[in-house]
Amino acid sequence: MASSASISRPRFRCFDPSNSYPATPDHPRYFSSSPPTSSPSTPRVNGRSSGSMAISDNSELKIATGPGGYVLEDVPHLVDYIPDLPTYPNPLQDNPSYSVVKQYFVNADDTVAQKIVVHKDSPRGTHFRRSGPRQKVYFESNDVHACIVTCGGLCPGLNTVIREIVCGLYHMYGVRRILGIEGGYRGFYARNTIPLTPKVVNDIHKRGGTILGTSRGGHVTSKIVDSIQDRGINQVYVIGGDGTQKGASVIFEEIRRRGLKVVVAGIPKTIDNDIPVIDRSFGFDTAVEEAQRAINAAHVEAESVENGIGFVKLMGRYSGFIAMYATLGSRDVDCCLIPESPFYLEGPGGLYEYIERRLKEDGHLVIVMAEGAGQELLAESMNQQDASGNKLLQDVGLWLSQNIRDHFSKQRNMAINLKYIDPTYMIRAIPSNASDNVYCTLLAHSAIHGAMAGYTGFTVGPVNGRHAYIPFRRVTERQNKVVITDRMWARLLSSTNQPSFLDLKEVEAMKKEEKEEETKAQLIVGENHTEATSVSLPKE
Repeated sequence: MASSASISRPRFRCFDPSNSYPATPDHPRYFSSSPPTSSPSTPRVNGRSSGSMAISDNSELKIATGPGGYVLEDVPHLVDYIPDLPTYPNPLQDNPSYSVVKQYFVNADDTVAQKIVVHKDSPRGTHFRRSGPRQKVYFESNDVHACIVTCGGLCPGLNTVIREIVCGLYHMYGVRRILGIEGGYRGFYARNTIPLTPKVVNDIHKRGGTILGTSRGGHVTSKIVDSIQDRGINQVYVIGGDGTQKGASVIFEEIRRRGLKVVVAGIPKTIDNDIPVIDRSFGFDTAVEEAQRAINAAHVEAESVENGIGFVKLMGRYSGFIAMYATLGSRDVDCCLIPESPFYLEGPGGLYEYIERRLKEDGHLVIVMAEGAGQELLAESMNQQDASGNKLLQDVGLWLSQNIRDHFSKQRNMAINLKYIDPTYMIRAIPSNASDNVYCTLLAHSAIHGAMAGYTGFTVGPVNGRHAYIPFRRVTERQNKVVITDRMWARLLSSTNQPSFLDLKEVEAMKKEEKEEETKAQLIVGENHTEATSVSLPKE
């Protein structure tokens, strides 16, 4: 039976795994997570009682603050713009698979800290709402009509996420109407749909790519939302990178403007691992593992001949995580070049000098290069973009490998044997490995639980090992990049023994810039706290 939605005073706290909830008398496995009812004198902001918390809620920010510099960057909820929605008991309480679970409903107030390493006197900092099943849901199973869409480039694990969303909705919540949108965003208005059931998706995790097809661009917001509305869809699961998540955010805003009871949930996808906030993106582990096969082949080729050079180009348009982790995992690499670390070719301390020294010392060399590295060295830069808005890059790997050949044959009169390997499309087209398969399951289930609980306009992912609901804007406002003044990059330099290609002045300048950005971020948190607090003050 439906009950009226009750939005009570938020009591946000960090996740405590030892916490348990007392069982209510009406069900043997039902746990209460409802906070105490707020008193009539408690100030209310945006329809929610704020208590000691101050809440600022608009299209950009939904901030709650608490003692000790606590800041919750919350995600939108259906009741923010559709008040008095009925709620229903979560079907998981009667699910036999969950009967052995001691605590399967997360507390409504649990949050996850963005930073877990803090100083004694530092503020508690930014938190995100913890993901997981809630005691009450805002959809009855028979009323749910869900759809799944994949956009952007391929990535290991896409089919696994699709499978786990379908099976999770079907087996955990009893949802029977699930559609697959073909061909990315334009599939909403220009392609057919595919009915998805556990039987249809049973074995797709063993295949690379996506059974739904994908594309870049095609985002016409009005047409997409019209299609969602006409088909009676009320849960939209969007799988894609930062451009796709930006598109999902625009879809959510239009849905909210129309006042539709439709949830938009994102699952971040990028093989480059350049999504901020979350610990890592799915498919990354698989990509690193597969990249090492190419590195191993390059190493075998290089050490089998005199003055052999194995040159491997890997993915990494703006971020060099795949190249860095594949290098660290391999231990056969002598030089790793990434977009975040500028390098130069000629002169003392340059790449050519380093290559020559290693060839004289060891007789062979392995170079790993991310596709976005060294773009500034090319004479002609491309100003063109793909349909997703990504800048089209020059093939710097081919260019640099040819320049190395020319330099040593013409200027150094030194015979080298260079083998160039580009496994880019082989890597992204393979199925995900066991680690990524498990991770994809957790992402899919987190998105499902959030959608059923009425949260919307969010993306999911682990933050310091705990899955959380993150506002779209936080995963689209910047890109995650390798910090070359961090210890992980120092570990790589220690492993390869390559020069940093930076002088001390450049290193100090980078450290100063990072410190200024950190200070700016702290000021922003302070401004959010001030803004939210001012909202909570009663008018005189």
